[in-house]
Amino acid sequence: MSHTEVMELFLAIGALIAIWFSVTNFTSVKRFLIGRPMRTAELHAQHNKLFWLIALPILAADLYSSVSYGPESGITELIKLGPGAKWYIIPITISSIILLAMLILSYIMGILAYPNGGGAYAIAKDNFRHRGVSLVASSSLLVDYILTVAVSVSAALEAITSAYPNVAPYETILAIVCVFLLLVVNLRGVAESAKIFAWPTIGFMVCMVILIVSGLFDEFRHGFTQPATPPFGTVPKGITVLLLLKAFSSACSALTGIETISNAVPIFRSPQQKNAIKTYIALGVITSLTLIGFSYHLYVKGITPNPHNTMLSQLTENYFGHGILYQIIIWFTFIVLILAANSTFTGFSQLAAIVAADGFLPRGLTNRGDRLGYSNGIIALAGTASLLILAFHAHTNALIPLYAIGVFLSFTVAQFGLVRRWRRVKGSHWKLKLTINSIGAVITTLVAIIFAVTKFASGAWIVLIVIPLIIFCSNAIHQHYNDVANELRIDISTMSPTSNKVMTIVLISGIHRVVQNTLSFAKGIGNENLLAVYIGFDDESIHKMEEKWVEWGSPCRLLTLKSKYRSVLEPLSRLIHVIEEKEDHEGQIHIIIPQFIPKKWWHNLLHNQTALLLRLWLMRNKDVVISTVPYHLRK
Repeated sequence: MSHTEVMELFLAIGALIAIWFSVTNFTSVKRFLIGRPMRTAELHAQHNKLFWLIALPILAADLYSSVSYGPESGITELIKLGPGAKWYIIPITISSIILLAMLILSYIMGILAYPNGGGAYAIAKDNFRHRGVSLVASSSLLVDYILTVAVSVSAALEAITSAYPNVAPYETILAIVCVFLLLVVNLRGVAESAKIFAWPTIGFMVCMVILIVSGLFDEFRHGFTQPATPPFGTVPKGITVLLLLKAFSSACSALTGIETISNAVPIFRSPQQKNAIKTYIALGVITSLTLIGFSYHLYVKGITPNPHNTMLSQLTENYFGHGILYQIIIWFTFIVLILAANSTFTGFSQLAAIVAADGFLPRGLTNRGDRLGYSNGIIALAGTASLLILAFHAHTNALIPLYAIGVFLSFTVAQFGLVRRWRRVKGSHWKLKLTINSIGAVITTLVAIIFAVTKFASGAWIVLIVIPLIIFCSNAIHQHYNDVANELRIDISTMSPTSNKVMTIVLISGIHRVVQNTLSFAKGIGNENLLAVYIGFDDESIHKMEEKWVEWGSPCRLLTLKSKYRSVLEPLSRLIHVIEEKEDHEGQIHIIIPQFIPKKWWHNLLHNQTALLLRLWLMRNKDVVISTVPYHLRK
């Protein structure tokens, strides 16, 4: 089956799903996919909070899963210098682990200071007067969350194509399908996604332990220096500090996701701070051991980056061949990389809701869905990540240069914010906390600069433009909300509702049950200024309408208008303009539109949607009030 045929198949399936949604009851489909609505009172129920051992594989998935491509991203930058550069994977990984320990320690300080979550944004908002600093933190993190989903899903598909090359042509399509499945699962809520996501992540951790232990046994049998092991300590020709820093920044892509725990403190069971810190410490230890073990075995076996076969796949194949254990490890790698986006969905939607509540993002992001999650934020993340996957054809190496800049920028803001807090609040052991965060601020600043410089030409310039653009839009949104609030604000001591003079216009297309129903409604609201308006396209139709109206008993005044160009909108707009220009006109115009509602959905395709078009057109008139009176057909 060709690539084109597969695309046509997916389009056909999409069309069938769309028809199914239209034919069946939408509520039933929604319940099937998402589940029953939950009461607001269930929001703080204990069963929706996570025990830290369950939270560890869920919130750690983003950080831990990136060990499968972090070391490979680093050595890929240096391999062009030849096999003599492979040993650099060891010092690069050690440097990454030191940075990881420093970041975790710094974020533990953040949890102690801000137990209600929010991460870098909450820290910046509390410690910097200028709102631009907090917007830098939030915008950077939101961009990084989007990239995390795109990179994790793309890396997952690359793991599969390493084992099954025939799947490669369908990478992008399958990546989009995976994002959709993540969307549905996350819309169901944290508690249910926890049950689904915990065990596969634990399974991947076990797989990595098996791989590392198998590597140690192999080295005890065949030696820690093997024929394929590159020489250690050689300096390849052409090596530069800039190239080493570029490799280091690529390897640091394995460190994104650290902030997820600090952002998600509210989802832990009590005591929340203590459980979040336990999770951080366990995460740091497991990730560090895996990183150094995996990197060391890659060096001993002399594994070389291959665009069609990941280094993890090559190492696993070296130890186990293409047997059952190889298949298990590859599939667990695929699953955990897909699930890594789960913690990102949680973090993105919660952070977006916090920023939106402050008026810097659309307030729709604060709305909780049927399952009490921030469903609009979840949908927005899935949509933007899917666009990135389509744009970069699900290639991890193409996305990596954009990756991690945002998160290290937010790290830097958080560290400086905590430094300001400890100097201002002090408290117990404040000098130790100040020292930890001061060191963290310096380190994260240097790493952020390294990212910006070394990755700029490779695509980082896109992120460095997008983040200021988001900040600009956030300020514009905030200004709009302030303008609306100022314009709508009233002084209740001097302003009260008054009676306006209203002229009611009923649009009619003839004399039938729909019009009779609408005129009855118009008379029922007790307006003396009632006018029926008929728009005809020729003199004959207008004359017939006037005769029928008289025969019907002239229930109210009738005005007939002729449309030379067969348009309903043009003569109606002229009428509104004439009424508004009258010297004695005061108050508002109330236009009532009759509309019949077919019993079956497909009947809508057989009728003109004039009522909808009229509503959209008339909304632009500020003194015009529009009402629609529905008449439900029985057949």
